[in-house]
Amino acid sequence: MTLKLIEANLGKIVFARFFEDEELLETINLSAKQSGVNAGVFSLIGTLKKAKVGFYREGKHHTINVEGPLEIVSCTGNISLKENKPFAHAHICVSDEKGEVKGGHVMPGCVIGVFGELVLIEAQNAHLHRKLDKKTNLFPLSMEK
Repeated sequence: MTLKLIEANLGKIVFARFFEDEELLETINLSAKQSGVNAGVFSLIGTLKKAKVGFYREGKHHTINVEGPLEIVSCTGNISLKENKPFAHAHICVSDEKGEVKGGHVMPGCVIGVFGELVLIEAQNAHLHRKLDKKTNLFPLSMEK
């Protein structure tokens, strides 16, 4: 088994409020950029007007569009650098008014509803970045300096 581990110190904790009609991934990335967090983890709750989630199969992400209003049951992920910019990799579960849940990889096109609340925790001295893996056509987390 090939296992790569790194350790980091806890840095700052950033709280951000997202507003109606903002795009979820863009706003997470902007929050990381403005706060200077290039490596870390996050959690987010709130509502969406619509969600676009994906699942990976046969070399690409297939998408599911979910119309709202939706409650964000859970949204979690990490921040690393991709092309020298903060990049959020996130997964999400959303529920509709019947309590039916859909989830997957957060794709561009998720639109904030009433609000969103982000908690971003910095990992100091962690050199996390993403590089294209030609075999999978994905950008997995790399811990190489």
